[in-house]
Amino acid sequence: MPADTILHNAKIATNATPSFVEALAITGGKIAATGTEQEVFRLRGPATRVIDGKGRTVIPGLNDSHMHPIRGGLNYNMELRWDGVPSLADALRMLKDQAARTPAPQWVRVVGGWTEFQFAERRMPTLDEINKIAPDTPVFILHL
Repeated sequence: MPADTILHNAKIATNATPSFVEALAITGGKIAATGTEQEVFRLRGPATRVIDGKGRTVIPGLNDSHMHPIRGGLNYNMELRWDGVPSLADALRMLKDQAARTPAPQWVRVVGGWTEFQFAERRMPTLDEINKIAPDTPVFILHL
């Protein structure tokens, strides 16, 4: 059966031996063969699409399956993300608004990949600042 697509002239990473091959063939949306160009081109048919990898490296699709769907579903409205926020003043305003929306006895959680170096002030919030804007709401701030 001819391949639908052949990718060749590439350094293609595999999870097998050899760990890199020159070409691969795809049939029905699945990898049908890997190997040398000579081996894989045996599967070429008149309608096969041929892609020249131009010597580039090709790696398998990466899928990060690490998820927290239950936590997200239960707590989405009580979590806050600071990644990309330009100033500590903005972040603290966001925290104050979130604390006002969070029902007792729940915690406000700042999650995600923020760092003090993204803020114009180049510092983290102080405990006094946090307590002042959220005096009655417990706050958890995850740094990085």
